[in-house]
Amino acid sequence: MNKRANIIKQLFFAATLVTAILLTACDRKEPKQEQAAGKELILYCGAGIRPPVAELMEIFSREHGVKIFTDYAGSEVLLSKIKLSHRGDLYIPGDKHYIEQALQEDMVLSRRPVFYWVPTILVQKGNPKNISGLEDLLRPGLKLGLGDPNACAIGRISRQILAKNNIAWEEIKKHVSYLSLTVNELGMQIQAKSLDAVIVWDAMARYYSEHGDEVPIAPEKNLVSTVDIGVLKFTRNRELAEKFVDFITSERGQGVFEKHNYSTKPPE
Repeated sequence: MNKRANIIKQLFFAATLVTAILLTACDRKEPKQEQAAGKELILYCGAGIRPPVAELMEIFSREHGVKIFTDYAGSEVLLSKIKLSHRGDLYIPGDKHYIEQALQEDMVLSRRPVFYWVPTILVQKGNPKNISGLEDLLRPGLKLGLGDPNACAIGRISRQILAKNNIAWEEIKKHVSYLSLTVNELGMQIQAKSLDAVIVWDAMARYYSEHGDEVPIAPEKNLVSTVDIGVLKFTRNRELAEKFVDFITSERGQGVFEKHNYSTKPPE
């Protein structure tokens, strides 16, 4: 019996020791986790803004010792994620409309304009279909691509532009061969020569200038999109988030946007 009691005693001691080690390890991790949280940001970013934002994040991360986790997707998709998760520090969608929506939901602490986008028509190189304006997008047999108005900013703005020019959404849908979740996908369809024409942002059209030609929409028929960045109510480090906003709206940050063909001044 004594031998059995000793074995049980030893097992109990070993279990107690393991538990103590685990608890000590947890205690040691907690300060590190809290410290790391102060040097981390979660950024929700419209997919079409990825090129300049990725460059700006790399600079900011290096200079401030910050790790930035980024979710790139359609603006509406990102807004839904924020609503559901109640997590994140920054939100930069493809149009200020989504920041205003987040404000109405009491999810934004502050906002600031960053740059401006002008919608344009992107066609195959050489414009083989001779597209000159919005009305030509209704031609029979034309393979047209548009953003999904329920998913991304370019889709919502495109629908508004069509309405402004008395082109019914139900009518244009008959000619749509591809409805995208992000603006990037539309440029890729032109590159792949899968579509004849798409409506994208001017900066995005210039990324695909090797594969397509830009057909501008007349200013009186067009709608300019203002892009804002918002600091979210759920931020765990508002001071750091505000620093990032200061950085991308500074002269240096604006220079990065301009390098990527984004307009930092309102189009005339």
